[in-house]
Amino acid sequence: MCGRFTLTKVDRLPKRFNLQQPELPLTPRYNVAPTQVMPVILRDEAEKNQLEWFKWGLVPFWSKEPKSGYSTINARAEGIADKPAYRKPIRSQRCLIPSDGFYEWQKTGTGKQPFYIHLKSAELFGFAGLYDIYRDRDGNELKTFTIITTEANDLVAPIHNRMPVILRAQDEAEWLDPTINDPFQVTRLLQPYPAEFMELYPVSRKVNAVANDVPEILETVNSA
Repeated sequence: MCGRFTLTKVDRLPKRFNLQQPELPLTPRYNVAPTQVMPVILRDEAEKNQLEWFKWGLVPFWSKEPKSGYSTINARAEGIADKPAYRKPIRSQRCLIPSDGFYEWQKTGTGKQPFYIHLKSAELFGFAGLYDIYRDRDGNELKTFTIITTEANDLVAPIHNRMPVILRAQDEAEWLDPTINDPFQVTRLLQPYPAEFMELYPVSRKVNAVANDVPEILETVNSA
């Protein structure tokens, strides 16, 4: 699964994702948690990448009320096109969630040890995501997203059996393409990212507290 991630290199977003918004009101984030509002990348009708702000935890448009969305912070890639909450988004509401790393916890004899997982290049990447827009009776909109997960690669597997889908840079345009509405074409992209291009290390349990959104939580520690 993916329950926490980082977005620290915000100054690199426009160039990395070819955004049409050079001036972005963003601050580095070291401990992003569910229900928080974060930037996501969508392709507009003019075939340009745009950054918009959505809440983490997908609320389907057909929901009777805007619940917290905690149960839909992640969407399993397996069978995603058949799930009621994702049947429409996988066809026409796909997005990228920009990030430069995520956390996962390993069970140990003294509790759960958090690890920080990122690309060896330390570059930004995009999680494969889906979004939806819930509208209440007054027409107010709630924009939400979920991060798609798949089976873990060889690096992550000793810690957890699932990992978020990190799309290859060359596959991002296809994922965002609004003209592609065949779920079988895009679900083939939902594969574990190659382990040889990633690395991880143990970090402090301070990451467990959402309030600890500071650079220090990325420092390596001795694992339990």
